This record gives sequence, C-alpha cells and structure tokens, in this order.
Amino acid sequence: MTTPVTLLVVAKAPIPGLAKTRLAATLGDVAAADIAAAALLDTLDAVSATPVAQRVVAMTGDLALACRSAEIAERLGDFTVVEQRGDGFADRLANAHADASSAAGGLPVLQIGMDTPQVSADLLGRCAADLVGTDAVLGMARDGGWWVLGVTSPGSAQCLRDVPMSTPETGAVTLAALRDTGLSVTMVQELADVDTIDDLPDVRRACRPDSRFYAATQTAEV
Repeated sequence: MTTPVTLLVVAKAPIPGLAKTRLAATLGDVAAADIAAAALLDTLDAVSATPVAQRVVAMTGDLALACRSAEIAERLGDFTVVEQRGDGFADRLANAHADASSAAGGLPVLQIGMDTPQVSADLLGRCAADLVGTDAVLGMARDGGWWVLGVTSPGSAQCLRDVPMSTPETGAVTLAALRDTGLSVTMVQELADVDTIDDLPDVRRACRPDSRFYAATQTAEV
C-alpha cells in the first residue's frame, strides 16, 4: 500500500575535494568522494523501493564533476529533482522541505540525507507510516545529529533555521525546536552515519554485502 508521504533526499554532488572532507583527510579526496557517491546511490535505491506517493531529491553542486556522475544522473531520472537554495545548511534544509512539499502537492515530507547508506525501504516505509499519524518524526544519529526528519506541514521545518547543524547537540536542539512549536514528535530508530574514517566499520556492517557502499569501503584503512 502506498503511503501518502513525500520522501526527500537532501544531497550534495560527490565532487573530489568538496565531498566528505573529514573522511578525505584520511583516505584522500577521490576515495572519499567515491564512498559518498556509493552512499548516495544506495540511498536512492532504498528510497525508490519505498512505497510512498512521491520522491524528491534536493541537490547542490555540479554533478558533472562528481564521482559516478553518469550513474547518479541516470538514477535521478526516477526522482523529481530540485535545486537547494539558501545561505547555510539549515536554510537549505528548511527550503528543501518547502520545495518538496510544493512539488508533491502539499504532502507530508520525510527527509533524509546521503550519510546512512544502510537505510532500507522497510525502515523508510515504517518512518513514513509513523509520520501519517503524528506531527513530526525524528531519528537520531549516534554522533548527536539526526538522520531522518519528517513533518506533516512544511512550515514546521522552518524551526530548523535556528538550529546549529553538524554539532553533537544538533539532534537534541532539533527535537527541542520541534516541540517548542507545539508539535507532537514520534522518535524512530537511531542509526550511525558516515562522517569520518571511524564511522565506516559500523555503517559497513549494517549494509548489504552487495551494496555499493560495502564494496567501496572494502579496502578503506580503518
């Protein structure tokens, strides 16, 4: 059964030198960007297989310069693609929610990034179903951030503009910001995400052995 939710992926073109810079400090620019590309493609596969009404990708960066650019471009053919807009990451997230909702006719929006390639269609489907019955859903990341955020109204995501991103407190501050606006928040499964070399083993173990991310990280030194 199709869930009346839009699944939104907020993504950055995996360009060497610009993608996964903390990972690149250990593995090099090209290897880090290739891992980011693999993570994005695995994420898009999971989203594509999730029984939701609409699928949107908010993209930033020149895809022509990215690792696996042709494969990513072909995969994006199954999605509605919008350009990210805004001065900072928090602004771009809030705007992406608004743009995805507009592109999908006002449906609730469930948003993820490209740092959790272990995510499955089953898990995303459960998160989407949870969103139908509440104001918001939030899934924490083990590093203190969050990996999934869903809101039934795009206006609810506007509180993200005041949340400091990429800090150990981002998840807790996001939860407080949602609740401060009067929203009922359903918490969903916590996941590890990929930022540094130390994150690779846990995420790789959670991925399917036939996944791109698993293959791309097989030779990474951890």
